[in-house]
This record gives sequence, structure tokens and C-alpha cells, in this order.
Amino acid sequence: MSRRPPVPLAGYGIRSARPSESGAIAALLARAFADDPVMAWMVPAADRERRTARYFRLAQRQQRPRDGAVRVAATGDGRLLAAALWAGPGRWKASAVQELAALPQYARVFGLRGMPRAAEVQNAMHEAHPEEPHWYLPSVGTDRGLQAMGVGSALLRQQLDRCDRLGQPAYLESSSITNISFYEGLGFRVTGEIRLPGGGPALWPMWRAPAPADAPGPG
Repeated sequence: MSRRPPVPLAGYGIRSARPSESGAIAALLARAFADDPVMAWMVPAADRERRTARYFRLAQRQQRPRDGAVRVAATGDGRLLAAALWAGPGRWKASAVQELAALPQYARVFGLRGMPRAAEVQNAMHEAHPEEPHWYLPSVGTDRGLQAMGVGSALLRQQLDRCDRLGQPAYLESSSITNISFYEGLGFRVTGEIRLPGGGPALWPMWRAPAPADAPGPG
């Protein structure tokens, strides 16, 4: 597969996703999570990218009713570079009705073997989730070939700047130890470790307190 050429850093903007972009966002996130250890542990190897894209379609449906919850970095001609899913304070957890309605679709994503593992991941993450009101970042990804160009951090900084203005914290789980330093550069700090049962990989919960109004942003 040919690699797309780099995009000049000034050649894109940050905005809310459009409903028509759901499929493209799901495909982008599936590419971004191709080497993610937790996703690889849950999703069968056969046809993994397509299954993962289906998962991110479902994730967007849970976020979509909330205005601005799915945000993208995109060029003026509509090329998507990165995407982030956000949930506002008190809105991070899907309702029991939503979860029940989505079960058949989750089964198509994870298969019979992956469903118990997916449930274990969800339960472990829910148990570790902080109770204090916060903005939650369940998923963020930059398209392949565009990492380390500042696109993902620019996408996240928009919401994190808003958190600072409102005096609200933010929370995420890093599923890769190599990404911890990236999030630390945005002001997040590791608060523990989530060990998945059955020999599964680890996740690292990370919390970001809002910066004081007169403090400089993270470096």
C-alpha cells in the first residue's frame, strides 16, 4: 500500500466531525489502532482491520448524540488526518439500553472468542474509572504516515484548552506504554495500571488536572 504524502502543518483545521464522515473516521481509527495491543487481544486476527473499523463505527454512535463529541483534524478539501472521541462530564458510560441494543453488533466485531475478552476489558476499565466529573477520551488516532507531525496533539489541545478554561479535568487510558510520553506532554499523568485478567496486556489510566488560568500550557 502506498503511503500518502505528508501534509503541511498549516494545511489543516480542527472541527467537529460530520455525520457523513463516520465510515472514513472508523477506517482511519482502525488503521491507527492496527498495532494496538489491547485491540489485538480482543479482536480476532482474521479480518481485524475491518472488524476494528466496525467497532469504531459503534463507538461513534455512542458519542454522536453529544454535540462536538467526535472531532477531527482535516484539510480544506476534506481529507481526514486524525480523529478523537470525547465524552463530557457524567456522559462517559453508555446506558444499559444502549449496551444491550449494541450486543449483536459487538458480537460481529469480536466473535465468540473475543466477546468474553471485550467484556473483561470493559469491566476492568469501568472499575478503574474515576468518579470525579471529567472529560473522557476513549479513543484518539492519527492516520498512518502522519504520526509525530503534531496533528494528534493539535487535535487534543483544542479540547484540553477548553478544559482549562472551564476548570475541568480530563481522563484517558493509554493502551500502549510508548504513548505515555505523548500524553504526558499534554499534561496527563499516570495514576496506576490496569492489568487485564487471563494474561492480557496492561492499560495505564492517566489524569489531567486543569491548568491554572495564568499557567503556560504543557511543553
